[in-house]
Amino acid sequence: MAHKKGVGSSRNGRDSNPQYRGVKKFGGEFVRAGGIIIRQCGTKVHPGKNVGLGRDYTIFSLVDGVVEFSPKDKRRTKVSVTPLAVVADAIAAD
Repeated sequence: MAHKKGVGSSRNGRDSNPQYRGVKKFGGEFVRAGGIIIRQCGTKVHPGKNVGLGRDYTIFSLVDGVVEFSPKDKRRTKVSVTPLAVVADAIAAD
């Protein structure tokens, strides 16, 4: 008769590390070049201007600037980074 051992507590107790996914920098926030904006599974949010896409679908900034979320089409969202120089010019013009 085949029986499974009933004890086996030493065989349990494994777990994987948490992934901490989600939005790290929201719209209007300042981000440095290389800073992570979103950690995600798949392209829930698509990359826009001045933004890169990592191999694990992490969206990160390519320039220092301000994060901006906008619709890409009816069902997709994209995230872009407006460079600091452009933001400074817009503030100076006001």
